[in-house]
Amino acid sequence: MVELSTLTATYDFRYCYADPMSDDHNREMEMILIAGPYRPGTNDVPELMAANVKVMESFALSIFRAGHIPVLGEWFALPLAQLGGSVRAGDGVFNEVFHPIAVRLLQKCDGVLRVGGPSAGADEMVRVGRQLGLKIYSRIQEIPGCQGTS
Repeated sequence: MVELSTLTATYDFRYCYADPMSDDHNREMEMILIAGPYRPGTNDVPELMAANVKVMESFALSIFRAGHIPVLGEWFALPLAQLGGSVRAGDGVFNEVFHPIAVRLLQKCDGVLRVGGPSAGADEMVRVGRQLGLKIYSRIQEIPGCQGTS
């Protein structure tokens, strides 16, 4: 097992190493919350909400390959809601964790990528991100290292 002290002595984790041959290999790594609609327009149909998560996730690999850490609030909230006994979107346990965990997560993030259509929740993540002084991206191409992404 490699000790953390060995890793930190070898790598400066503040910087991404997605392409060490590029001119921007010392670009600072960012943790970026991908915020988009989860429930809007779905009538809380699980398959449609899952499709909305897939849309948000479709941005994650490009962000990762650019040397950043992509995160979705749903990756944290949905398992917690299930563990808490939530049986449907919008029930008490779901509401207890869904947006609050994303707001907590934002406190550890460097930026927010707002994707997709209308969503009060995603707009709230952008508002909180601005309040925290995070970078707000409205297109993936605005993220350092993602300029060639379509």
